[in-house]
Amino acid sequence: MVIYVKKAKPGDVLVLFLVLAIGVTVAIWAGLLRFDGAQAEDVPMSKVRDELMALEVSGWVDAPPYERAEFGEPWADVDVNGCDTRNDILARDMERVVFRPNSRCVVAAGILNDPYTGSELYFERGDKTSPLVQIDHVVPLSNAWFAGAWQWDVAKREQFANDPQNLLAVDGQANEDKANLTADKWLPKNSDYHCAYVARQVHVKYVWGLSVKEKERQAMIDVLSKCPVVEVPTR
Repeated sequence: MVIYVKKAKPGDVLVLFLVLAIGVTVAIWAGLLRFDGAQAEDVPMSKVRDELMALEVSGWVDAPPYERAEFGEPWADVDVNGCDTRNDILARDMERVVFRPNSRCVVAAGILNDPYTGSELYFERGDKTSPLVQIDHVVPLSNAWFAGAWQWDVAKREQFANDPQNLLAVDGQANEDKANLTADKWLPKNSDYHCAYVARQVHVKYVWGLSVKEKERQAMIDVLSKCPVVEVPTR
């Protein structure tokens, strides 16, 4: 069974359903099919604005250089559910999820409605296809480092790096284009997701006590000023 990650086309739908039907049938027989979406709640703009206004605005920070290793093992099983964080988020954010045979963790295939591009992506695990759907840290780790995480111990940083509120399954190229850029320098191509994206960044920074730069804060204000109701993640 081969499913390549690509933008959906009308003519692809029947083929996709036929391909997935085989995997879904097997998964149902094995009791391994899961239909989960990222959970969020609609909140009034006033709450998000209050969180944003509560964030410390910082200038230049005399912190050690950022290194990924300072945030612990990538995709550690911090919630001790027996699954690594990457697979947890893939299973949460994709639809029609099919797991590897004899596994309740390893995601073998699924469909992602990518929030960053607005495209529908077909995913299958593999050396060439897995990187086409990546897990984004909505607040980049390097940004978090200079926003205050450099003062935390490694255990807390590892918890942050695996916090599902700060993680989204997204188009791989969009994730690479974003890199470590903040809201004043990068927003998703899908403008319909700007409100939810910025609200998630604000909420994560508020929960974890991270600061913002002045230009970053102003960009967040500009986006949120157009959003009467936004989604804030609950997990």
